[in-house]
Amino acid sequence: MAQLWGGRFTKETDQLVYNFNASIGFDQKFFKEDIQGSIAHVTMLEKQGILTGEEKKLIIKGLTSIEEDVDSGKMEITSEYEDIHSFVEANLIKRIGEAGKKLHTGRSRNDQVALDMKLYVRNQVVEVDLLLKEFLGTIHSIMKNNLDTYMPGFTHLQKAQPITLAHHMGAYFEMFKRDRARMKDLYARMNFCPLGSGALAGTTYPLDRFYTASLLGFDGPTNNSMDSVADRDYIIEFLSALSTVMMHLSRFSEEIIIWNSNEYGFVEIDDGYSTGSSIMPQKKNPDIAELVRGKTGRVYAALVSILTTMKGLPLAYNKDMQEDKELTFDAIDTTKGCIALFNGMMATIKFKKDTMARSAMMGFTNATDAADYLVKKGVAFRDAHEIIGRLVLYCIEKNTSIDKLCLQELKEISSVFEEDVFSEISLEACVEKRLTYGAPGSLVMKRQVEENEKYLSEGDLRNE
Repeated sequence: MAQLWGGRFTKETDQLVYNFNASIGFDQKFFKEDIQGSIAHVTMLEKQGILTGEEKKLIIKGLTSIEEDVDSGKMEITSEYEDIHSFVEANLIKRIGEAGKKLHTGRSRNDQVALDMKLYVRNQVVEVDLLLKEFLGTIHSIMKNNLDTYMPGFTHLQKAQPITLAHHMGAYFEMFKRDRARMKDLYARMNFCPLGSGALAGTTYPLDRFYTASLLGFDGPTNNSMDSVADRDYIIEFLSALSTVMMHLSRFSEEIIIWNSNEYGFVEIDDGYSTGSSIMPQKKNPDIAELVRGKTGRVYAALVSILTTMKGLPLAYNKDMQEDKELTFDAIDTTKGCIALFNGMMATIKFKKDTMARSAMMGFTNATDAADYLVKKGVAFRDAHEIIGRLVLYCIEKNTSIDKLCLQELKEISSVFEEDVFSEISLEACVEKRLTYGAPGSLVMKRQVEENEKYLSEGDLRNE
């Protein structure tokens, strides 16, 4: 058992206890961040005169060689070591001797693991932001190509008013744009370096924490050494943001699943993102959308897990906090995979425009516009609402739609109706008259598409 803390103990840790305590099985995920943090640490130690220039060079050379050997497969990270920090330090000492024992000067595993996790999460925030930006580009393309693709808008899963596919996709554009904003806010709030905080009370060595922070791309060091090693707020925030991303993807999935059904027939999912049935040859199932919807729960679970873990912990570090990693890593991988797959599905999906337009016409989605027509003719809105309600009931009994009635039938319901009503309640008119900011009219949507293009041309967190 390769351990860094044996001096105080008179016998070996029980194997079951060791296995239960060990984290090497999952914290090896931030191996590169551990190397990166150690290089910055020894660079600062040399600057402060705590290490010699030769010691710094030797340690960095040893760390770099370990990283290269792991990357090439020449060296394997094994359960012989308690954690990734033990693996790196023990192998460094094997390679360079006594100088390797100075790597940990002025540092605790508490601030080391806090740094590694923060570096890893920061990198993942950037990657998720980039995936979201790519996905927004796909949604934008759908919007741009479907400004006049008419479809029903829904409330309570019932047809409500006609909109366009561009407008419907625009709602998701706004959702995922907010998700990116959350990534940016989180990045700014978490971007402070805990290294140099020690176990909880700093160190007597003359460390330059501002220099270390700058080497690692942080905005500065954290302000309180106890908070530095005890803080996992940024993980909670990230998991909360990922849960919101997954909630948005799940809502989107639900709609694609419904639209893909025989009853709706609004979309055809590409063969590459569908599967069939082992017994029913006619089936083409929306498996990607269903899996995304299903995997949302495991991301939620990671958030609830870390909230539950942290809720009763006194300051500063407690071993419970080792539980911040496994589910977090899984939630990150799950969310990234779901965004990428959903993006691929949406980039290849086919929209059945004629079916969408017919569906909009058959669900009385122009009823509100018919009521507005009467109001413009001087009928009080409440009376107009009642008249159109009777008109809809008449259409249901006749198995027809408002626009299919003749003028005489309309006049039997209300004498106010004139020939111009038909141009007022056409599918195109119902949509195109809606020109308030945020509405589905094509003039408004064209401006929205232009705004989206400008937004997508801006940088991402890699440029921060």
